[in-house]
Amino acid sequence: MGTSNNYDVEDRGEPADNTAPVYSSAFLFKGTGEIRIEHAGFCYRLKITRQGKLILNK
Repeated sequence: MGTSNNYDVEDRGEPADNTAPVYSSAFLFKGTGEIRIEHAGFCYRLKITRQGKLILNK
């Protein structure tokens, strides 16, 4: 499943042009509406809103 921005999302983070990796939100969220990301000792919540947008909260 490729996209128009030269990333191969099926590779799960392996961009076709060696830039920053791209991850599908479906892959990250796995059917849930929220995930947690740990960074520098802090836990962040990434949520999908009812409008389908992403919100990152500390």
